[in-house]
Amino acid sequence: MITRINQFEAKKDLEEQLFEFLRSVISIIEKSRGCMSCQLLRSTDNPAQFAIIEEWESIEDHQNAAKAIPPAMMTQAMALFAKPPTGAYYKA
Repeated sequence: MITRINQFEAKKDLEEQLFEFLRSVISIIEKSRGCMSCQLLRSTDNPAQFAIIEEWESIEDHQNAAKAIPPAMMTQAMALFAKPPTGAYYKA
């Protein structure tokens, strides 16, 4: 099992829009082959910061799922980010 931790930060006053975008992406991710779980979290210290914790059968499954997100959706989301999103893979 592989865990993917992604971090996002919204531009000022766009926090709710980014939250809604991330929620919509989760619905795509959860239907993807190899997805075991996916959870969206919001920072208690800074409401503009979000994390998505994903569990996958493999790194390849995650990478294939990322391709399922329509490019137009990602282009729209780029306008919401205060800085580029980050992410890394982990295993127990």
